[in-house]
Amino acid sequence: MTSKAGSDGQEPMNEQAVANLYAAMRSEINQLYSKIMELEMEVSEHSLVMESIQPLDPTRRCYRMIGGVLVERTIKEVLPAVQRNKEGLEEVISRLHEALEKKKKELAEFESKYKIRIRKPDGEVKDEGGRKEGSAQGVLVGPAGGEN
Repeated sequence: MTSKAGSDGQEPMNEQAVANLYAAMRSEINQLYSKIMELEMEVSEHSLVMESIQPLDPTRRCYRMIGGVLVERTIKEVLPAVQRNKEGLEEVISRLHEALEKKKKELAEFESKYKIRIRKPDGEVKDEGGRKEGSAQGVLVGPAGGEN
């Protein structure tokens, strides 16, 4: 193959290159999903903290971790900072969702261009209905105590 294969989109790439590129695209999508889930967990933690400290006296002391250092502040100082952090995380999550949708669209176009279909194992789908109950045939279970 020549080095221009796949670079201009006219000449088809070999199967291994297509498979590698497809796997890389799917891996990238999975990484985006993971990052979104991680950040959504942080947003929920921020929400829990805000719900916990909001009803308390604003002059009450609380502690906040900043860069690995625990600092003493008041609730009225910490609450707005936690709110800003939460809003920032939500903005990052929305951008990641946009990037994820873009990557999904690219993947769908790639699948249609190279006629990629995911094969599902036939045996698992067909056997589930009828054989699940009878799969333990021939098993003999004795008394629990082992008494004769």
